[in-house]
Amino acid sequence: MTTMRSASPAIRPTNGFGTLLRRWRLSRGTSQLDLALTCDTSQRHISFLESGRARPSRGMVLNLAGALAVPLRHQDAMLLAAGFAPAYGTRPPEAPEMRPIQAVLDRMLERQEPFPAVVVDRHYNLVQANEGAMRLLGFLLGPEAASAPPINLVQALFSPPVEGLVENFREVALWTVRRLRAEALLEDPLAEDPEPLRSLMTHPALAGAGSAGAVDEAAIPALTIRFVQDGVRLSLLSVIASLGTPLDAGLQDLRVELFFPADEATEGWFLAG
Repeated sequence: MTTMRSASPAIRPTNGFGTLLRRWRLSRGTSQLDLALTCDTSQRHISFLESGRARPSRGMVLNLAGALAVPLRHQDAMLLAAGFAPAYGTRPPEAPEMRPIQAVLDRMLERQEPFPAVVVDRHYNLVQANEGAMRLLGFLLGPEAASAPPINLVQALFSPPVEGLVENFREVALWTVRRLRAEALLEDPLAEDPEPLRSLMTHPALAGAGSAGAVDEAAIPALTIRFVQDGVRLSLLSVIASLGTPLDAGLQDLRVELFFPADEATEGWFLAG
């Protein structure tokens, strides 16, 4: 039997559920009436739930949370606040039921060779990397640093050794912040900026990062990142994938990022090994 790791070891009092429900509803820009229609209930009942005058069933908590696209981790928090045990939690990677998922991740990374592929968590901490990714990290950070965990890919990108190697650093920095902010809004719109976004905003290259910045969006179909070092110039595009139907909060956090060469020179560098 697998042990589930929940967001809290204790059941929280029921009067916190209404506050959480209202917070998520407002953050999604949804009225009580719209939420009620989506969840096949009445606006009056939604109002009573938010004010604490009514107590939800377990099914209603999950129904409301799903309608508001609440991440699984926060759905567990809503269940706890309503007096129920969490539904999802986070299974340990070595759990038997995680083996098929790990096999899928291994296969994706292996099939991407010789080009880079990584698995990261919601804060872009490196969880897994293929040989192509380790070669790229070694090129940027040096062999010793690339093999010394833990590595946070966003922080590494903005570190002094690497940022000087990014030919279009301003463009990449602006788009990185945009992506992190968008993901933070989906994760918890009313929370403070999470790491690594909070520390990045002090970087001088990110002054005015909320504006359109230096990227000419009409001139390029997709942003590439260009690294230049010792006469070698690598241009890469990336595709991000996630598990389509996660029922585990930890799995929902994982992202697979696949990098592809944007020109023949970059393709040749990786093929040469």
